[in-house]
Parts: sequence; C-alpha cells; structure tokens
Amino acid sequence: MAAESKPLPMPSYVKFLFGGLSGMAATCVVQPMDLVKNRMQLSGVGGAAKEHKTSFHVIKSILKNEGITGMYSGLSAGLLRQATYTTTRLGVYSYLFEMATKDGHPPNFFMKAAIGMAAGMTGAFVGTPAEVSLIRMTADGRLPAAERRNYKNVFDAIMRMIREEGLFTLWRGAIPTMGRAMVVNAAQLASYSQAKQVLMSTGYFKENIVLHFWASMISGLVTTAASMPVDIAKTRLQNMKMIDGKPEYKGAIDVLSRVVKNEGIFSLWKGFTPYYARLGPHTVLTFIVLEKMNTMYRQLVMGDYSHRSSGL
Repeated sequence: MAAESKPLPMPSYVKFLFGGLSGMAATCVVQPMDLVKNRMQLSGVGGAAKEHKTSFHVIKSILKNEGITGMYSGLSAGLLRQATYTTTRLGVYSYLFEMATKDGHPPNFFMKAAIGMAAGMTGAFVGTPAEVSLIRMTADGRLPAAERRNYKNVFDAIMRMIREEGLFTLWRGAIPTMGRAMVVNAAQLASYSQAKQVLMSTGYFKENIVLHFWASMISGLVTTAASMPVDIAKTRLQNMKMIDGKPEYKGAIDVLSRVVKNEGIFSLWKGFTPYYARLGPHTVLTFIVLEKMNTMYRQLVMGDYSHRSSGL
C-alpha cells in the first residue's frame, strides 16, 4: 500500500491574511475593555490623585461623559493595529512554526517561545504607528476639552502626528512596544501551543472549539501576568506630551522606576482586570476564528479533511 502523501502546506499569504482578519474580528468585540485598560493605566500619572478607582468607575465615567459610542473610541486605530500587527505576528508565527515542525512533531516549548518572540517583535515594529494612534485616541476623553487632540479617525491621527510632531513620532515607544510584543507573543503563542499539546495529551480533548477555548483562556492569563509592566510603560510613553520642549519620560526604565516610586510596585499591574477581560476574550476569539478559518481553508480549498492541527 502506497504511503500517504504529505499534506501540502498552507500558502504563506493565506496565513498572514487569516491572522489579520481573526485579530480584527476579536477587536470589534473587546475594544471597550482596551479603552478601559488604557484609562486605568493613565489614571494617577505622576502620583496625582487617581481619576478612576476601579474598572466599573471608568465605564460609568465614560458612559456619563462620552455616551455609549465613547466605549468604542479608537476603534479605527484598533482595527488598523490588528491589520498590521496581528497580520504580521500570526503570519510569521504560523510560517516559522510550520518550518520548525519535523516529521509531524511540533517544536518544543522553548522553540515555540523563540518563534513567538521573533514574530511579536516583527509585528510590533510594523504596528507601532497604529498603536500610538490607539493609545492617544482612547486617552483623549479623559483630558479637559482644551487639551484634547480630537483626532477624527486613525488616518487623521497619523497625518496630524507627522505634520505636527514629525514622522518618527509614529514610532514613539517602539522599543517598549517591541519588548512588550516579544513578552506577549512568547507567552501567548507558546503557552497556547503548549496548552493545546498538554490538554490533548490528557485524552479528554480533541482538535475542536472546546480545546481552542480552554487553551486560549490559559494563554490569556499567562500573557496578562507576564506583559502588564511592559504594557504600562508603553502606554505612558506613547501618550506623553512635551513639557517645556522636553519629553515627559526619558524611556521605559524611567517610566517603570517613577511608577514604582510614586504609585507603588503593584501599580505595574494597574488595570489587570480590564486587561485580562480584554486579552482573555481577545485571545479566545482570535485563536478560535483563526483555527476555524484555517480548517475551512484546508477542507474547502485544499481538500484536506485529516483534522490535523492547524499549525498553532
């Protein structure tokens, strides 16, 4: 009997396309929690009195002062961020993961983490302009009317930043953004792949949506705990203003040291609840949509009904 032919790999451009689409679909659902997380991280900057004590206080304040549509401030920037950052990171990860898979055996955890870091760093550099726009647009509503930037949409934000502050403003905070992305992706993508592998080995799970859900929830929790300190540094750097011609912070280390000094060490995890409430569902939705699109493509386009892992 002839040996079974090895299934053809999915084209790279499809991996990139599906990566972006899955991230954009998830963002449409979780954008309000991203807004709440950013407002929490900017609350009490420099040791000032905290504007918001809890996530629920933030939500109440937004609904009162900005209306229901205020919960989706910065959605256009969020979608562009997914179209650039997530398209790149998931596409690169899927491509490298498939390259590292030998004879049907997936790479080990440390290789998955290394692949995740490389994918995250690449995606973050591409997505930083949209990230800066997102931080500014979601933070605008907390400022007095006279100090608001009032960007109309992400493209208006990008054009005004170039015109008013210079091209390189679009990559402000790129280093902590890339550092955060390396932490997030090493944690998120590697822990997702590893969680799937461990759950499958118990014999209670098979390659389906239940497996994807629980692997995603585990991945989201690990990622939240690991990445929050880097995320708060990124958020404050990208939202900072020039004071007497000088930047508010010198860099990520300056942000972190001042947060610890003025607000306490646990402030590095400020906004943990909305962060996980955003990242958990975002991780779940992104991976479930991505896995489903990968499966449908393999079945409908490639004629592969083997139910093998989709490469994550």
